[in-house]
Amino acid sequence: MKKKPMYLHRSADGTPPRVKRAYAAGFRASPAYRATLPDMMEAAHDTLQGVNVPIQQVGIHNFRLPLKYRTKAGKTLTLETKVTGTVSLEAELKGINMSRIMRSFYEHKDGVITGEWMGKILQAYLRKVDSKAARLKVAFSYPMLRPSLRSGLEGWQFYDVAFEDVMVRDGHYRRFIHFDYVYSSACPCSAELTEHARDRRATYGVPHSQRSKARITLEEAEGRKIWVEDVHAHCLRALPTETQVMVKREDEQAFAELNGAHLKFVEDAARLLYREFDGDRRIKDFQIACSHLESLHSHDAVSVICKGVPGGFTADFMDFGSLLC
Repeated sequence: MKKKPMYLHRSADGTPPRVKRAYAAGFRASPAYRATLPDMMEAAHDTLQGVNVPIQQVGIHNFRLPLKYRTKAGKTLTLETKVTGTVSLEAELKGINMSRIMRSFYEHKDGVITGEWMGKILQAYLRKVDSKAARLKVAFSYPMLRPSLRSGLEGWQFYDVAFEDVMVRDGHYRRFIHFDYVYSSACPCSAELTEHARDRRATYGVPHSQRSKARITLEEAEGRKIWVEDVHAHCLRALPTETQVMVKREDEQAFAELNGAHLKFVEDAARLLYREFDGDRRIKDFQIACSHLESLHSHDAVSVICKGVPGGFTADFMDFGSLLC
């Protein structure tokens, strides 16, 4: 039986493919050649698919590169960073040139991340893609050396942090910080019932506790700066039972005592954090979401609280699955 010719591969009977495939490793694109390349930004408006309406956000997510961050102590850290960058798209435009967003970062890659640095990136967005609004988020793991409770040891704790900046159509500039704090939560009810069993029936029991996480999202007040270390300090004062890095026997005993001194329901955790962040004038607004990963139940206990600024954050957080730890 005669073999049918193939388009990209040689047939079994030796017939060559209809389309030749070869990578021209030595080819170099000249300016004149690049000028001939088709550009979808120049396509006619009638090539738009779907409804001709504006898009509020379009861009890139999880673009990674090393960026520099300054600590409160003045040191500079270079951290792997995941970048999300988006711009608005007017109804009459087909799309944006995604590579321009990435190139904007590489043009400023040697700078230290500050609000001003991120503002430059946003301004570059708006110029290069002819947009009216832009949003930028850089997410990274921030190391802090934390002491043990009693043994005198130290270990590196890593915190999921993100800086997010937004430039809206009226030129208003907003700056946000997202911070995840992992702590232990010992249940007050379980502790009471355990003591009751020991008192009434001389029965030994272990109150249940669980690893828990709070996600703090705050907006910096205009002209003010709050450091990552300051956000952590607020969390530690509100919830001293932060999970530990270096632990010897005396530290484990101390941690049990610390949990006993700071029993808390998930509602307590939210209110304790509220008290800390509400008193900082560098913070314009905040939202706090807590999740206690129950060791008693097959479900988690959750709470959400916000500062209550008119037109500000609301307590509509529902992504509790992202608070697993």
